[in-house]
Amino acid sequence: MRLLAYEKKGKPAIGLRRNEDLVDISEAAPDLPLDMGALLAAPVEGRLQDVLDNPPSHSVHPLSGIKYFPPVWNPGKIICVGLNYENHAAETKLEKPDYPILFPRFKSTLVAHEQPLIAPKASKEFDYEAELVVVIGKNGRNIERANALDMVSAYSIFNEGSVRDFQFKSPTWTSGKNFDASGGFGPELVTIDELPPGARGLGIQTHLNNELLQDGNTADMMFDVSELIHEITKVMTLEAGDLIVSGTPPGVGFVRNPPIFMTPGDICEISIEGIGTLRNPISAEV
Repeated sequence: MRLLAYEKKGKPAIGLRRNEDLVDISEAAPDLPLDMGALLAAPVEGRLQDVLDNPPSHSVHPLSGIKYFPPVWNPGKIICVGLNYENHAAETKLEKPDYPILFPRFKSTLVAHEQPLIAPKASKEFDYEAELVVVIGKNGRNIERANALDMVSAYSIFNEGSVRDFQFKSPTWTSGKNFDASGGFGPELVTIDELPPGARGLGIQTHLNNELLQDGNTADMMFDVSELIHEITKVMTLEAGDLIVSGTPPGVGFVRNPPIFMTPGDICEISIEGIGTLRNPISAEV
């Protein structure tokens, strides 16, 4: 099942992807939650499948021409993971971690599919990072590794746009990872039944202006989805609608010679096998 968020009368609405159409949840089943996090937490999988299979005609709309929202537009937490692919750690010449490197992102960074990422005035070092997003579907604390995947409701795609000179100004990476409108997210959520357990073994790529720059596989994560949830929930409660942005494979721009960064006029596409392609143009900050 594929869920998306799109603009309806200036506000986000939830749609179920149905080939080249969407089924508007609020029109097909108005009693269901209107917030994506709440919908993910509700035991309504069977109901959603019924809506998808037999939608009222008035609730079906063409997918073409919609304006996407980030599929979870109001997440409680966005937890990012650094250096989670060994070859990426090696290319940066940073020490390989023996514990997940965690840092926050804020919702002011989120940009939907087909909407512009903003290259900031303050820097020329706006880098791309292809990442798998883990979407949490229930609340939990101190979750054992064997039970961790029960916390996951869906997966998606992230371009974790990183302003490198700001990222490395201090030992913590928060400033370089939190420029406004720097993180592409979408286009949709793909529920766990459509993907391998833990979204393991999926190809993950970045194309910038049609040039392949990253070509990895989620099987190469040092800390897989189960381990990330296990470790994160030692620290904090994960809640429905929280996001884990799980790290990037090798091929980022700042380690290249010469470096490659996203600049206004570029098109960046992040693809993950079985999920789709997130596409964002790059615009200048005004």
